[in-house]
Parts: sequence; structure tokens; C-alpha cells
Amino acid sequence: MFAAPTPRTRELGTDVLVVGAGLGGLAAALTAVRFGHRVVLTEATDWPGGLFTAQAVPLADGHRIELDPVSPGYRDLRERIRDFYRRNYPLCPGPFADPLLDPGLSTTGHLSHEPRAALAVVQELLAPHLAAGRLTLLLRHRPVAARTDGDRVAAVTLETADGGQLTVTAPYVVDATDLGELLDLAGVEHVTGAESREETGEPHAAAVADPLDQQPVSWAFALDHRPGEDHTVDRPAGYDRWSGAFSWETAEPGGGPARTVPLFLHEPDEVPPWGAPPNDRWHRLRALARSRYLPGTFDSDITLVDWEQTAYTGLPLAGAGREVRARAEREAREQALSFLYWMQTRAPRHDGGHGYPELRPRPDVTGTPDGFAKAPHVRESRRIRAEFTLLEHHLTVAARAGAPGAETFTDSVGTLRSRITLHPGTGGAGLDLECLPFQLPLGALLPVRVENLLPAGRNIGATHLSAPAVGGHAGQWSIGEAVGALVSYCLEHRLPPRAVRGDERRLASFQDRLSDSLGLALEWPHRLRTGPVTSADTLYATL
Repeated sequence: MFAAPTPRTRELGTDVLVVGAGLGGLAAALTAVRFGHRVVLTEATDWPGGLFTAQAVPLADGHRIELDPVSPGYRDLRERIRDFYRRNYPLCPGPFADPLLDPGLSTTGHLSHEPRAALAVVQELLAPHLAAGRLTLLLRHRPVAARTDGDRVAAVTLETADGGQLTVTAPYVVDATDLGELLDLAGVEHVTGAESREETGEPHAAAVADPLDQQPVSWAFALDHRPGEDHTVDRPAGYDRWSGAFSWETAEPGGGPARTVPLFLHEPDEVPPWGAPPNDRWHRLRALARSRYLPGTFDSDITLVDWEQTAYTGLPLAGAGREVRARAEREAREQALSFLYWMQTRAPRHDGGHGYPELRPRPDVTGTPDGFAKAPHVRESRRIRAEFTLLEHHLTVAARAGAPGAETFTDSVGTLRSRITLHPGTGGAGLDLECLPFQLPLGALLPVRVENLLPAGRNIGATHLSAPAVGGHAGQWSIGEAVGALVSYCLEHRLPPRAVRGDERRLASFQDRLSDSLGLALEWPHRLRTGPVTSADTLYATL
């Protein structure tokens, strides 16, 4: 039975508890609801959506996603964002009619948009299920404890915005948090940071494991450009600590000489005659391109800042304790604010001189008082010790030389195309490796011991090196969709997840559900399977 919480009832029961309403959590919840189960979906902020809403990082998929066998659910999400702009914004005739409408026309993704537009789409997706009572959405609820019973998670306790607590019980619990928080709270076997080459056999793994070697966190913010105006923020208290490292130079994650990429390559109001955005900072994560809309509609573009200069490498987020995490988040925000102040006061200008005081923060775009995202952009999570671990040499072009594609998995639950882009973090150097189109193995979603907790994000059975390949927008959605279908199948057939993978007949039956009911491709067509993702695709370039 499903019981709604009341002021006197601080316990809640449901079929499936999904903790974290990012892309993976959304996909898991929507899939389980679609198959008729009651779901409680929780979110620490007041904006569901995670990466592309609360963290202000728009969908960063390359152009090939329009041709690849992408999940119908994820394709629907992308089309809903385009339709939102068609319904609500005065687009010019050309962009309006373009089936591949890109509202922001950025140089990083193929569908760049405002966080608040993505939020509206998420709310549309959730609305009918909320109205039907099958889905309960609990915003501003943060997990603080978990109770276990042997190899099962019996209950999860959430802290509410007013300081109260709510305990939720469910046959299945999905950890869709950015940092794999339930893995820690429930004592689920997991790993953090970088594994050693001896442990994984990966060609680029570290000689010695380092649990605190993690990708950087950053705090995105939104800007527009108001020539002749002064919107300089107050000088941050810690500005001197960060300012010496700021410049327009950039280096690729895989190494190579630094190059200069300024804020603007030409006057911001100029529209290049070839129609493509220039490869400067402003256009990397531009969320709204005013040239796409009827003249006079907007006075400026809107761009999102989540660049190398805001990547915080001082401290890790996972596995070092709450105090270290709080300090890391605080310093990441201070670094980003200091970079904004540097841009407004000291940055070399494209037209001579220093400083762009006309850069204006846009609080309305992010739903915050200062234009900064509601939550930091997290690139690395705790990861389960899984029945099967996805490794670098299952995926990369170099490791699979002479093979007819990436490693084949008979327990495939989806397909992905991405790169391994490891940003320089708390452990130093980054890495950028081409990958072949690959399958997502069910074994990577199953913890080695715990029966009823499943991951739905970067916390799957992957390594420090392979996790970036599944951690982008499409990857998180695909993982969540597979997990939502799996818990539904297990509830209906009264089976534990590992029994589905361990029995050929059950596995085939579950895979039929994925392909027949959800329309998922479980293997790549031969013509696509051997094609690597090249740097020109700019897949997940900011992730």
C-alpha cells in the first residue's frame, strides 16, 4: 500500500524509491511508473533534472546522436526541449522549421538551452504521473541515513528543508545521487578515485591506486552582455587566491600545447556571414542565441560559464568526509565567483584594454539570487563494486585495434557513443581517448552483494577511466531507464536482479521488454559499430 506523508506521519512506503532526480533518476522513475509501479522520487534541490537544470549544463551530445539508435525516451526529452522553444519563443522562420533546432547554437553541444527551459520540460514529463498519484516528488529532501537488513536496504531517511526527517521504505531503492551517497550510507561495497593498473589492467590506469584522485567539480553561472553598463560584482574575499591562475589559455584534457581562446573573437553583436558560431569562450555553452529569434526580442545572448577556469581541483568530493566535501563545494564556488570578477575587471578584451564590466549575471536563468547554478557540476561519483566492471580496454579504439568493434556484452541493456574525457582533477593530468560505439552491460548495474539497491548514474560498476564514457547526459538517462525497467521486471516476477542476469531465459525475457516496450537498441548496427567518436564530435566536451 502507498501512504502519503502527513505532518504526523513521518514514514512513507512505496514500490520504488529513487533518491536523486537527475537524468538517471528521472529516467528510472518515469520508466517504473510507466510499468504501473508507485514511485517516490526525491531531490536535494528545488529543481528536478540535475545536470541540465540545477547544475546548469545543457545537453552536450554531438551531432551523431541525431542518427544513432538513441533511446526513444531520451530522444523524446530532446524533442520536448525543442518544442518548448517553438511553442513559447518568437523564433525566426528558419530555426522554427529546423527539425534539429538548437536554441543556443553553441560550439559544444548540438542542443544548447537555458536551465529553466529544461526545468519546464521536466515538469511536463512528471505532471501526468503526479496527477495520477503514481509518482510522489519530494523536493529539498536530502538522504542522511539508511537502515539495512542483511543484504537489503530496508529504509532510507531523508532530511527535509525545515530540518525534519522522513523515512521511506520500498522493495527497491535506486541511488541516482551525484556522489553515490546511498552507497556510503547503506554500506554498499564501492570504490572512489583512481584504481591501480594492477587491479584493472587498464593501459592508462595509475601505477598506484589513489581514492582521492577525482575529476574536478565546478560551479556554473549564467551571463548576458550589456554594452555600456557596469554589472561588476563585489570583489570576492578569496579573490587573490585564485586570480593569479586566470587567463584565456586552455589545454586539451589529453595534453598538448596550450592555446589562447578569448571571450570574444569579434564584436558580440556581429553575426558571422557563414552562420556558424565562432570558437571562442562565449559560444561554448551559449544557451540562447538572440539571432535565432525575431529582431528586437532579445538584447543579448545568454551564455553559461563552465570552463577550464572554473574547474576546482583542490579537494575531492567523495570519500573524504562531510567537512572536506563542504569545503570543496565552498571553494569551488569562490573560485567561480572570482573568475567572474576577473572577467569583469582584469580579463584582456578582444577590442583592447581589460575587463568586461558589461557582463551581467542572470539569476532568472538559474533560479538563484546571483545567477549561479543551484548545485555544483559533479563529474565523478562513488562507484559500486559490481558483478561486472566496465573497463577502458572494453571501449577504446587503441585497445581494440584489430577487433570488430568494442567489447560485446550478451547482457546488454542499451547502447552508447561517447569518449573517455578525463578532466585534470585532484590527482593531476587529464586524458582524452577515442571510444568505439559500445553496449551497456547489465552486470555493471548490479552490486556484488546488496540485492535491492541499484545505481542510476556515474555510480555504476565502472572505473575512474571508463566512468566518463557513461557519465554524460545520454549515458545517465540510459542507465536510469535500464534500472527502472529492471526493478519493474523484478517486482512483477518476484526475482532479485542478479537472478535475471544469471538465467538465460529470464535475461532474454528482460531484454525483450527493453527492446519491445521501450524501443531500446541492445546492439549497434554493423555499419555503425566500428566508427569511433572523434574530437570533432565534441561529445561531452564539458563533462
